[in-house]
Amino acid sequence: MTVMVPSRTPALITPGRQALDSALHQLHQAAEHLGLDDGLRAMLATPRRSLTVSVPVRREDGRLDVVQGFRVQHNISRGPAKGGIRFHPSTDLDEVTALAMWMTWKCALVGIPYGGAKGGVAVDPATLTTRELERLTRRYVNEILPLIGPEKDIPAPDVGTDEQTMAWIMDTYSVNAGYSVPGVVTGKPMTLGGSLGRAGATSRGVQIAALAALGRSPEGVTVAVQGFGKVGALAAQYLADAGCTVVAVSDATGAVHASGGLDVVALRAWVAESGGVHGYRGADAMERDELVELDVDLLVPAALENVITEENAPRVRARLIVEGANGPTTPEADEILAGNGATVVPDILANAGGVIVSYLEWVQNMQAYSWSAKEVELKLRDLMESAYDEVRTLATDRGLTLRQAAHAIGVGRVADAHRMRGLYP
Repeated sequence: MTVMVPSRTPALITPGRQALDSALHQLHQAAEHLGLDDGLRAMLATPRRSLTVSVPVRREDGRLDVVQGFRVQHNISRGPAKGGIRFHPSTDLDEVTALAMWMTWKCALVGIPYGGAKGGVAVDPATLTTRELERLTRRYVNEILPLIGPEKDIPAPDVGTDEQTMAWIMDTYSVNAGYSVPGVVTGKPMTLGGSLGRAGATSRGVQIAALAALGRSPEGVTVAVQGFGKVGALAAQYLADAGCTVVAVSDATGAVHASGGLDVVALRAWVAESGGVHGYRGADAMERDELVELDVDLLVPAALENVITEENAPRVRARLIVEGANGPTTPEADEILAGNGATVVPDILANAGGVIVSYLEWVQNMQAYSWSAKEVELKLRDLMESAYDEVRTLATDRGLTLRQAAHAIGVGRVADAHRMRGLYP
């Protein structure tokens, strides 16, 4: 049996389905390169557990709404499942499955002892009051309670969730356990056992990967960031701090451009006050879709999946793309970019900083110990740079793209774990 990408019937293709198609395509390429047998390919393509739940929410006006929630554990051969929880209206089981699969390879690639998981609720958190959001979070946690735990499955923040969400999850789990269990989630507030350096860890990892891939001084390097949110805003700040010139950013409200460089600090302050980049007077407005096609040295897609596609990839002029988001580039676009000489640092490498520091937070929780911010950053940098060097070396030696090399390493390590553990009768 060969793991094949499902047929693309236009009426059935959702963003989540497209993300899962991409994930399966990447797995198929890695399996071919590694020479995996059909049975092992099928195991790696199939989630270990998938749970869909109904989440009732009592609204402030007394109405009762019911939304869908999900938790997928893709693979736990190398350790407990690990993965974020996102609150987004387009979240579905296909998307969550793809994200869980990518997390499996990501953890294996950077050498941390986790398997991949992901969760989500199909809801727009902006439409909920704080009390409604808390009620939704706690009810969702109660529904997935049998799956999670500090030695089973450790959630973290993702799109639409934050450290307050993690605090509610920790409390809900702890109330059910009868004692405080800080290790059940990562990305928590510091007062509840969070780690120094966790908040900006994904962004810091993007910066580390970008500077490693540049291979030259960052001075004068022009950057466009698609998605000026949780990951993109800090990635822009860290790249600017390193000497790059951030010339354009975008978010859900619009896009802004300044050929001489944006004042990222001022722009972040404007976004905090106004809710988005739209209307920022320190730059010119531009169409959001134009940003990925700007003539810049470095493009950082840091929003959602399927941003660079077969349609717009031929017009992407950046020579280096560093993926802050999960799955922003489709397989068809990957081929076009490679053919045009662009280098793509893939998501499972570039945005691994978040799960690395989540792992460090979990270790601190389990040991009732804490490290300094400097210690955390040094450990993050060491793991990111080691993983990048390993991927770059394999890509060079075997004539692979960085994505192909990264998946070959990640998938290969998970396959090895399956072989060594064997199959329980």
